[in-house]
Amino acid sequence: MELLEAIVGPDVGSPSTAQFCARAVLLFVYGLLCIRVAGRRTFSSLSPLDIIVAIVVGSNISRAMTGKAPFVPTLVATMLLVVLHRLAAMATVRSNLLSRLIKGSPTTLVRDGCIDRAGMMRHDISDEDLLEGLRMEQVEDPADVRLATIERGGKISVVPRAKA
Repeated sequence: MELLEAIVGPDVGSPSTAQFCARAVLLFVYGLLCIRVAGRRTFSSLSPLDIIVAIVVGSNISRAMTGKAPFVPTLVATMLLVVLHRLAAMATVRSNLLSRLIKGSPTTLVRDGCIDRAGMMRHDISDEDLLEGLRMEQVEDPADVRLATIERGGKISVVPRAKA
């Protein structure tokens, strides 16, 4: 621990410029390690749980970087959070109930050209938001949609009607 403190500086007080640089390098590697442990999906299509973990990991790494929090305990607590997130993600793969509880369920927005206003209201989606989601999937008109769904990650997925 004395060697680590010599490299990264004290938890209380002001680290030197070289120690701040050492912290930056160590935290960069540590951040990459956290991303690898958490898994690729944590930082791609974010669920609410993923967003919380990403914010807390970033905040903790920032505090460790600036010396606002003790270096080693902050890293240990951050890794614990990342591991718990990973375990929760693994558990949701094995349990549909837990998956719905943590990640939510997809909601139909358009079925066979008919807009589901209740589904849109439940997720605060305006007509403009829906039309944007359809355009992103190369569909101009809800009448041309067999199924449009807001997925658990917040993206609108679209299955167009078959062309005659």
